[in-house]
Amino acid sequence: MATIYREDDADLSKLTGRRLALIGAGELARGLALNLRDAGLPLVVGCTPDQVTPFRVENFTVLAVADAARQADIIWLALPDERVAEIYAEAISPALRPGTTLVFTSGYAVAFGFIEPPSFVDCVLIAPRIPPLRIRDSYLNRSGFPALVAVEQDSTGNAWSIMLALTKALGGLRVGALETTFRQEAELRLFTRQTVWPLLLFALSSAQELLLQDGYSPEMILLELSMGDELADWLHMGHEVGSVNLPATESLTGQYGTLSRLERLADPKTRRLMELIMDDIRAGKFAQEWASEYAAGYPRLDALRRRRQMLAWQSHEQTAIQNWRDRPPVEGAP
Repeated sequence: MATIYREDDADLSKLTGRRLALIGAGELARGLALNLRDAGLPLVVGCTPDQVTPFRVENFTVLAVADAARQADIIWLALPDERVAEIYAEAISPALRPGTTLVFTSGYAVAFGFIEPPSFVDCVLIAPRIPPLRIRDSYLNRSGFPALVAVEQDSTGNAWSIMLALTKALGGLRVGALETTFRQEAELRLFTRQTVWPLLLFALSSAQELLLQDGYSPEMILLELSMGDELADWLHMGHEVGSVNLPATESLTGQYGTLSRLERLADPKTRRLMELIMDDIRAGKFAQEWASEYAAGYPRLDALRRRRQMLAWQSHEQTAIQNWRDRPPVEGAP
């Protein structure tokens, strides 16, 4: 059984006197920075000139990445996987001193060898399992969020206590943080996005196109598959009861339909494809593929996006969404 850490396992006093620099931009970095500041931790933000404005609006002290790193005891990297190694090499690595704590929000760069922290620093992972846009809301409403945490290097003997204190300050121990490794966190995240999410997108797209072809209106399809809360609530129930028990939350008609057709739709080839995708992830093939894609300026990603936008359902979906928003009330309706 994996270890789960709660708020009682962390002591915020372990952060007293430590200078914190958050390196990053976007909603992830903004949410982390606001939560940490509200928890009473003084920090500076390190980012590039084009990313300064949102943090200045929030009245943070904003510095160049190298300057922020030089004055920090704790350097928190909230950067995209494809950029973190480049920024680390240029601006962060030269600033590292014995006893510095490096905090990652993703195990990707360390797990696949893009970053090799020197032996004299602590290296820890705090990976929220929540969309970046919800990190701030979860703090304000005190609901918290689940997270995966790990210690890759403990040069000082204090890495665990510092990591847990930071996770608590962020709001990540209210629900509970699960102990893992950098490698497992990275593999799990990649595997989920390369198997479960594509299969769900394929199922939704195929169903939308079939229903449209059979004469159902775009608005009805949108309500049933996307805009209504039924599917979202059903998936969310997996958090409460587990995916195995999900069918039991439906009516008997729904249970029979789901379970009987699951056998019909299940394909051994899909399981084998998932195994091959995991093999590529573990061997580092995807990481190298993505590094090459980033270096080339995202040509394949751009092509895939264009192809996705050209799907037959796309224009109907956008029209249905707009119609739903713009349609006035029906006269005489109660």
